[in-house]
This record gives sequence, C-alpha cells and structure tokens, in this order.
Amino acid sequence: MLFEIPYNRERAVEYARRWALTRNPLFLDFTGRGGDCTSFVSQCVFAGCGVMNFTPTFGWYYRSSEDRAPAWAGVDEFFDFITGAPQFRAANGGTGPQGIDVMDGRIIEIGDVIQLANDSGEFYHSLIISGFTDNDILVCAHSDDALDRPISTYNYASLRVIHIEKAVLSINTDKYFEDLINGTAISSL
Repeated sequence: MLFEIPYNRERAVEYARRWALTRNPLFLDFTGRGGDCTSFVSQCVFAGCGVMNFTPTFGWYYRSSEDRAPAWAGVDEFFDFITGAPQFRAANGGTGPQGIDVMDGRIIEIGDVIQLANDSGEFYHSLIISGFTDNDILVCAHSDDALDRPISTYNYASLRVIHIEKAVLSINTDKYFEDLINGTAISSL
C-alpha cells in the first residue's frame, strides 16, 4: 500500500547547511569522479523525506559506493526520477520523493532543487535552495562548495527548478496481520 508523507524542507536545509562545506562520511565523495553536486542534493532531499526507492536502474537510492542508483548522483537521472519520467514511474512503482518541474517559477521554496544548464542546453549542476534575500535565491552545493551562495553569482545559460512536493512510501499492510494471526510476532506498520 502506498502512503504520501510530507517533505520536511527545514530538515533538508539543515542538512544542506551542515554538510555544504564538508563531506558526510556515510557517502562517497564524487569530486573528481564527475562531481558531487547531485549526490549532495540527493542527501539533502533524503534528509527531508527519509524515503529511498531501491528499484535497480530506475530507483533512487544509496547503500554504498558500489550499490547506488544512477538517479542518486546523475543530474538528468535525478530530474527524471523526481519529476516522474515515464520510464522511471513505470519501473519503480512511484515510491520515493516526488516533485514537479517549475517552469514559471511561481512555486519555489527552501529545500527545492535548482539545476543549471550550459549554452547547449545540457544540465550539468544541481543545487539546493537554502534561503532567499530580497533580490536573490540562496543555495548550498558541492563540487564548488557553497553555503547560502546567491544564485546570481553563478555563470549559466539557463536553469530549471524542481519543486519537491512529497514522498511516497510503500508499506506492506498485510505483514503485521500475518505475524499476529499466526502468533509469530507482534509488529506494526
């Protein structure tokens, strides 16, 4: 059974600020291996929802440096997973964080994700929104480590914003009853 849970934006940003200028030893540092920006953003989003999707290839998860989904650290794969590209949603059952591509910029909040593109339209960098000033958006990031850096100080051709809406959790509601009816365990959801 699938359940929606809220995305805790404050926790995502608290994590972002805590680890913006250092590395959490629980995760591989991808600096020098394609960049650590999207892995860092994934860590922040995970801090805000606590839900991963362990579907091979099309999921969004990190167990170790050798056991992780492409969407955890890949800019385009992250976008496709979070926004529900058809191949991802069909393959993974819809669990994990979910968001929308905000083209007009009306819905932008802390904990949302910005991705930057170059002149040829290739998206190459992921950042997490950590705050706002009167005239700018503040972000935290890895690769070029940043703590509350104004987005206006970046050099990019275009950007997209991913508004994280919620997370979806899959729970086996039959397991607790099976254990209880068989007298094998007292468990809960």
